[in-house]
Amino acid sequence: MSTDLPCPFCAIDASRIEAQNAHAFWIRDGFPVSPGHSLIIPKRHIASFFDATAQERDALLELLDAAKALMAAEHRPDGYNIGINDGAAAGQTVPHLHIHLIPRYAGDMTDPRGGVRWIIPDKADYWSHLG
Repeated sequence: MSTDLPCPFCAIDASRIEAQNAHAFWIRDGFPVSPGHSLIIPKRHIASFFDATAQERDALLELLDAAKALMAAEHRPDGYNIGINDGAAAGQTVPHLHIHLIPRYAGDMTDPRGGVRWIIPDKADYWSHLG
């Protein structure tokens, strides 16, 4: 995934940072799909979760917990989707690792069953085929 554009996460405006630690920071998504949609991002420019060190992974998860706690207090969602698009084939459009925390609300979709499985719609609904 190469691009001539500067990385938007490496040049993030400090005013957007909700919290940070030694290896990561957390921001609200600039294009939220639900109220409270947040991104947890390593400070080091790496594209893949699999390139993160153990310390970076711990730091990311620490901020994921902090973001979830604040979203629970602010928005009282009924559930969460947590996701990483790792690689262009997986839909990654910014080549800097980031974890999506997407609060979900009862009724935001007619039938939310399958959650992240809907990335491949023909394979998402497995339950209708069970006898």
